[in-house]
Amino acid sequence: MSGRLAGTAALVTGGSSGIGLGLARMLVEEGAAVSIVGRNGDKLAAAAGALRAAGGAVLEVKADLSSDEGVLTAVERHREEYGRLDVLVNNAGVCLASKAGRQEITAIDAVLDTDLRAVVLLYQAGLDLLLAAAAERGIAHVLNLASLLGRHPAPWLAVYSATKAAVISFTQSMNRSFARKGVVSTAVCPGFVDTPMSEDAKDLASDDMIPVEDIAELTRSILRLSPRSYVPELLIARTRSSDPSGL
Repeated sequence: MSGRLAGTAALVTGGSSGIGLGLARMLVEEGAAVSIVGRNGDKLAAAAGALRAAGGAVLEVKADLSSDEGVLTAVERHREEYGRLDVLVNNAGVCLASKAGRQEITAIDAVLDTDLRAVVLLYQAGLDLLLAAAAERGIAHVLNLASLLGRHPAPWLAVYSATKAAVISFTQSMNRSFARKGVVSTAVCPGFVDTPMSEDAKDLASDDMIPVEDIAELTRSILRLSPRSYVPELLIARTRSSDPSGL
């Protein structure tokens, strides 16, 4: 498939639904070969089938990114299939509602391991491929799906909000370490997006939530920038939100 990203390869975690699938579809439209990673084999197969029907080269990788083995499986399967990594999308996430001081230890571990630890480990595991792509093309991109909750924590999503704040901070560290070498990272920070993960917030009404397509179009623009500039943080607010932050 032709496009601005023809000849490149992207790895998208949490790519079987929601924001991840929307970004995988955008990457296919731009011409990239894509690996999508998820825990549910049936959902992965359905998503991969839809992306292939749209003309994409797609590898589906079943892996649990809360474990070291799952992270390594995702990166190594992608490496074996494509041999390069131009775009890494850290989108996989777990969102468990609970106030500070009331969350079960197992729930805390699940959120921290998937929403933060996996981001760090995936970046480390794929860094050599990202640096090689940047040396060849002048730039390689990492999109870290954070949230406006990382800037404006919600008491009923205390640990989740904390992981998103940490992802924003880690993105800044990534850029200070490797932006000069062409590996640039963006913390993508939306308010509530109309996805299955936002089910608990659907009392806001889905037509008031940010559509996945908006996230895809904004990140498409980031990927189309010249190698001379990048967007370190992207804030996306809901127009009709009653919260001053735009959540």
